[in-house]
Amino acid sequence: MSWNANPFQNTQRAALAYAQVGVETGVASADPHRLVLMLYDGALKCLAEARGQMARRDIAAKGASLSRALRIIDEGLTASLDETAGGELAGQLKELYVYMGRRIMLANLRNDPALLDEVARLLGELRQAWEAIGARAAAKE
Repeated sequence: MSWNANPFQNTQRAALAYAQVGVETGVASADPHRLVLMLYDGALKCLAEARGQMARRDIAAKGASLSRALRIIDEGLTASLDETAGGELAGQLKELYVYMGRRIMLANLRNDPALLDEVARLLGELRQAWEAIGARAAAKE
């Protein structure tokens, strides 16, 4: 198929490429504090998508969204913890992230949006706290 054969498809391809560049640019230019906020935002977005997919009974999409949320929590948030420097707090956060992962898996099995709401509330509270820490650090500079 040539480039001009389907203009709509070309527009979609261009939009996807633009979005990917935007995400990569945002990640590349973000400081470590901002990266953690982006991880929280990504996990929250995935949970919101999964909740809607659950309501629509779109099982495949729900599974994909929940898998992304689990990866963000496990490979992003948990992996970014420095248990040596963070001490007891980092250990507690790690346990909380493990708990969230179990709740997400249970929500998937039971098709229970209340469990997703619980995890979203916890992530939202952590995100707010992390954002406040960044704001205080920026004010001191």
